[in-house]
Amino acid sequence: MTEINSVNKLLLTLNGSTTLHYDKWSEERAYQGIGRAHRKKWIANILPSELLKRTIKRAIDSIVTLSESETFYREFPCCIQTPNYGDNWGRLANYIEINNRAIAEMRGNKCKNGLISTIKLLPAIPPSATNWANCIILSQIFPNIYGDSYNKAPWEENSVYGLKLGIGYSENIIDNEISLSPEEQFKAFNDLAHFRGLKTGFRMMISEDQIKISHPYKEDENFRWWNKEHEEIFINECVKLINLGFEAIFFDSAKHIGGYDCENYTGVGALPQYHQMQYILNEIRSRSGKTDLSFVGEKSSDDFERFRLMGLNAGTAFVHVDDFETVKYWSEKLKYERTYAPGVEVSNDNDTGGRSYEERLNRIKNCFFAFTYASDKLPSFMQMEDLFPLRYDTNTHHLMMTNPSYSLDGTPESHWENLFTKEDGRFYNHQVGEIFAYALGF
Repeated sequence: MTEINSVNKLLLTLNGSTTLHYDKWSEERAYQGIGRAHRKKWIANILPSELLKRTIKRAIDSIVTLSESETFYREFPCCIQTPNYGDNWGRLANYIEINNRAIAEMRGNKCKNGLISTIKLLPAIPPSATNWANCIILSQIFPNIYGDSYNKAPWEENSVYGLKLGIGYSENIIDNEISLSPEEQFKAFNDLAHFRGLKTGFRMMISEDQIKISHPYKEDENFRWWNKEHEEIFINECVKLINLGFEAIFFDSAKHIGGYDCENYTGVGALPQYHQMQYILNEIRSRSGKTDLSFVGEKSSDDFERFRLMGLNAGTAFVHVDDFETVKYWSEKLKYERTYAPGVEVSNDNDTGGRSYEERLNRIKNCFFAFTYASDKLPSFMQMEDLFPLRYDTNTHHLMMTNPSYSLDGTPESHWENLFTKEDGRFYNHQVGEIFAYALGF
């Protein structure tokens, strides 16, 4: 008997059946790429709550209905392969960070199922282009130090920048109340994302005072990079996730590794030494047996060789994104650099809001079109808010630092309705969809 795959295990656990049904609702709302990308489909002109309030069964129906192969599968297929863009795909990719904790199921003061919510949002994430990948980065994987599995008031700290290793995965994003293991939940997410034509990754802290090592029967231990046991735990936690299907790691504060430009360092605690980080990245690749991983470093400088030799594939916040000609200049200048390049940002995790829709749309256009040839494109970075605008009294950084529920009645449905903007956000999402429609053919 063939072993059942993780997506069908998820369906059996939550739905009781693995039989899928064509989703007319998704077909009616589908956008598609222009020209040769016409078979690439996703849902746009959408409010996120319209997807988040659907069942997981309907979400998977939607994902299969939007299949680029235009084949509808009555059961989710086995042996899903990640989109193949070569070993150095990360050099060209568009990275879209989804705050999976913010869209989790908020019921009362409890928080769970952020991974299921992200699966529900997958139909509205445009698939990869002809020549480069779109990669989802999840904001949270590991338990956070302050109040994991609970939401708090908007002014109370509950930062995802403080994490625990050695104790499994965050209860904000998985569901420990079902019979499916966290590992199987991650596998199901990755298979569904890969079926959508997307790469996947996660954010990782490297500032040692923002990490703790947890033990079953004693107090948490402060993480220290000089401690070889701690270094080994860090590597193994990353390898375990890679072996569950993730393909990219976004390293917070990577620019400052080895004491580089530390006058601008805003993390807490020491960072790995340069040669130590080389060792860590090499070990993740060799222990996982994967040659096609992408390692992204937060921020870059003009010392590109430093980051390339460290083992990174892309960096953020170097090229001035508001000017089309500047982005095009750097794409031309770096076109022969095939393993590492600095990237352009629509916004990052420190974004405090206030940027107009027009400015965001202009930045997305510059990320996707400022080059002579598609093979010269720079990597780009954006946040969930750049696809689905957040309500006006919050912002990306605030939701990384705190975990409020915006529910008016204690239900998750109300939280999802009130986390994002309303009809102006819908029209903005339509405009983003039009930009992607032209970009996906490159």
